[in-house]
Amino acid sequence: MTRGILIAGNESSLFSAALLEAAKRVETFCYAPIPNRFILPQGSSPPRSSSLENAIPLSWNPSSPISARTLILAAENQMKQINNAILICSPPGVYKTPETLSPEEIEILVNDHMKGWFFLVRELCQYFLRTGSGSLSLVAPESQARGRASTQTDLLGPSAASSFRLFAQALVSSEGGRQFQIMGFSSPEAGGTEEAFAEWLFAKIDRSSPREGGRWHRFPKWPLLRKFGSAKFF
Repeated sequence: MTRGILIAGNESSLFSAALLEAAKRVETFCYAPIPNRFILPQGSSPPRSSSLENAIPLSWNPSSPISARTLILAAENQMKQINNAILICSPPGVYKTPETLSPEEIEILVNDHMKGWFFLVRELCQYFLRTGSGSLSLVAPESQARGRASTQTDLLGPSAASSFRLFAQALVSSEGGRQFQIMGFSSPEAGGTEEAFAEWLFAKIDRSSPREGGRWHRFPKWPLLRKFGSAKFF
């Protein structure tokens, strides 16, 4: 059966793995990357989403509530209906010392990588309430120290990731009794497991029923457990 899938999030290897897995499961789907507006070190560039024939890219401005609403309308127009919305938080790292942070970078952090999720989730929840069905899946980074061999520390990425994770946990906990499903997922720990995680993520979404919402799922480390691994949050 044809279904509409919308994937939104930061451009990263995990985001690209989710796009590739979606391409295996549906004829067409939409994705909306969060633009990376940070000034990156010379010679580096943000990961780019894979180019797929059956993927429809949609642009949006995360800091604008009107843009979030327009994104939902655009996805609905392209696919007729949004059945599964998957939000993937994997914020870029910006390695600086506190005194060198610019006001613009702080504004980008708050507007694009914190407020943007609230605006988008609000519109998606209103959409699913209006249609009476659907699922919202939130993929949060696994808690881990972020850094590199340098005197500088990533001050922005962990802040955005922590904000999203706490927001996602609150949403999952409040899922009970809704007309649509909300599930939380922890992304894999550091390592080349993005493809396996994406396959597991979509399998969990595909096998779930509307009555199974309100759960937090953690990617199992052992292959045999990946078919069944999940955990009730708290």
